[in-house]
Amino acid sequence: MNHLRTEADPGAEHAETERLRAELAEAAYDITPSRLPLAAVERRGRRIRRRRGATVLGAGCGLLLVPLALVVLPGGHSDADRIKPPPASSPTAPAPPAPSASASSTDPAPTPRIVASGERVTAAPGFQLWLTAKGKHWTTPSAPEPEFRSVADGNIDRNTPGVTVQSESSDGRAYLSGLYYGGKGTASGVDIETEGGTVRGKLIELPGRPGWGVWYAIAHIKPGSDSPHWVSQVTVHDTKGKIYAQFPTL
Repeated sequence: MNHLRTEADPGAEHAETERLRAELAEAAYDITPSRLPLAAVERRGRRIRRRRGATVLGAGCGLLLVPLALVVLPGGHSDADRIKPPPASSPTAPAPPAPSASASSTDPAPTPRIVASGERVTAAPGFQLWLTAKGKHWTTPSAPEPEFRSVADGNIDRNTPGVTVQSESSDGRAYLSGLYYGGKGTASGVDIETEGGTVRGKLIELPGRPGWGVWYAIAHIKPGSDSPHWVSQVTVHDTKGKIYAQFPTL
């Protein structure tokens, strides 16, 4: 009785393998291999090497810059701050000149002080003046009893510019006063020329522009001076700087 083979025959498998090898070798001999692209391979290799070199160099520079940026100089400023140029500043405009302390030329000229009839003006201790419709009243330290100079007794012409002078001295001081009248415009100030120099006086008037007023001033007397002509000139100016009235009349 014949038995079926359940296992492959080793001899047959070996023969089949050898046959396939022979066929593959014969086919391979018929194939002509293509040339390798060596030049392209070399160019690509050089590009890759250059890129790697640039990457390494950039990374190295970055590592060098980091420590430099962290160096801080004494006082809290880095090297970068030290070499940084200062910002350009724009030129500063000169400050405008301070306004002058002198009075403006547009300021109005002073005018006499207006007083009520009988109102007493104290020029100095013991030296008082007051006006009434009849004229000038005053006292001085050496003459405490009131004195009077009339403007209504006919002794003065109020239509003609004029100035009177009354002078009394005490303890080295001269108490000067008088009437002014008849000038055009508005009286503004008075200058008194004395042996000791020019003295600036003050003016008072009654309300309503009566056409007359009183001037007064205080001056120091030089030791030993007893001249009866101690006051040489009295000039009353108007608000325009012109002469309102003057003594003596020129």
